[in-house]
Amino acid sequence: MNAPFGCNKVEQRVEPAKKAAQIIYKKLVGCLQSQQGLEPERRMKKLPLMMLSVSMAESFKDFDGDSSIRKVLEMCCFMQNFLARTLADFEMKLEKAVLVPLNKLSEEDLPEILKNKKQFAKLTTDWNNARVRLCHEHLCNLCLTFRSQASTGPQAKQDGLREDVEEAWKRLESIKDQYSADLYHFATKEDEYASYFIRVSTYVLTQKRPQMSSSEKKVFGEPLLSHLESCGRKIAVPIEECVSMLLRTGLREEGLFRLAAAASVVKKLKSCLDLGTVDQNEFSYDPHAVAGALKCYLRELPEPLMTFELYTDWFKAAAEKETDEKLKQLRTVLQKLPTENYNNLRYLVQFLSHLSEQQAVNRMTPSNIAIVLGPNLLWPRCEGETSLLDMASASSVQVVTVIEPLIQYSKILFPEGTGTLHK
Repeated sequence: MNAPFGCNKVEQRVEPAKKAAQIIYKKLVGCLQSQQGLEPERRMKKLPLMMLSVSMAESFKDFDGDSSIRKVLEMCCFMQNFLARTLADFEMKLEKAVLVPLNKLSEEDLPEILKNKKQFAKLTTDWNNARVRLCHEHLCNLCLTFRSQASTGPQAKQDGLREDVEEAWKRLESIKDQYSADLYHFATKEDEYASYFIRVSTYVLTQKRPQMSSSEKKVFGEPLLSHLESCGRKIAVPIEECVSMLLRTGLREEGLFRLAAAASVVKKLKSCLDLGTVDQNEFSYDPHAVAGALKCYLRELPEPLMTFELYTDWFKAAAEKETDEKLKQLRTVLQKLPTENYNNLRYLVQFLSHLSEQQAVNRMTPSNIAIVLGPNLLWPRCEGETSLLDMASASSVQVVTVIEPLIQYSKILFPEGTGTLHK
């Protein structure tokens, strides 16, 4: 068994990162003029510059007050003392900002990942060996059966070997999950690790992490417009990726968006979406996890996709009794949406319309979809406990009256068609 699926590139960076951290740490320690771990005053006293300052102070005492040599020595003594204090302060900050993190990275964090990698390889071998023994025993039993020499002994042994295979698989799955989590953690922290080397090369005496490229920012919890501008897209990455996977494997899945998925899989998919490293083949097999990640993205937006500002307008439009008038009012509200919100809402609703067309199989009618997904698309601005109560009320009843017609009449409300969705 290879490395956890989708982690190969990240896995290949761990060993070089450990080696780089170790080498840079050792070389940088060799550049220090003071001893690590000492208090500022003791550190300063050990510096050659301070020793030179003390020697100068002792030397100018033998001169009279009018001597030019004394005056020069006094000035140089002060300068060396000042430089010694500055250097001691510099090396203290350098140790805290660079040396300590580098040492922890090379001696604790990365070795733990490599240890799990080694354990993963060992347990993979154990599992394969257990399978080979089981297959061998199975063949032996077949031979005995063919020769009419069957007995309960070989069968009992085969059952024991089968249990060994299952136990080996359980251990392998456990370490695989841990190793995979380690690699994803490393990937999310790689920018921070890179900042250690930036501090080394530039000697920046601060603990503030350097700002990385805006495209490296996390996706979940980021304002929609900010995310779209940073990645140069019209449709948010989580929405487009999740819809794409669900179109492949989720349209006929019963209870999509209603049934919960394994939290660990949803968390892993969210991490991949944050990093921009989603392998659709890895997650498409679990459409409920994909739907869960999509709901999380919509729910974690700082502002709902259908906006706070239009919260009341949506309900007024949905309250119209006549269908034609209701659709007219809904179109009016849709036109008030910011462009980025409108594009993403249209993309999502068109998908939900496709989903509802399979309701005979998946049991997800426009009403059912609105019940489970609506509260993630529209909620009031929270300004205290009263607003929370309002939110709960809206989630259970009012939002459904808004979202259901959007899905049911999507082709009328979004006359641009579904070409973008199909693409």
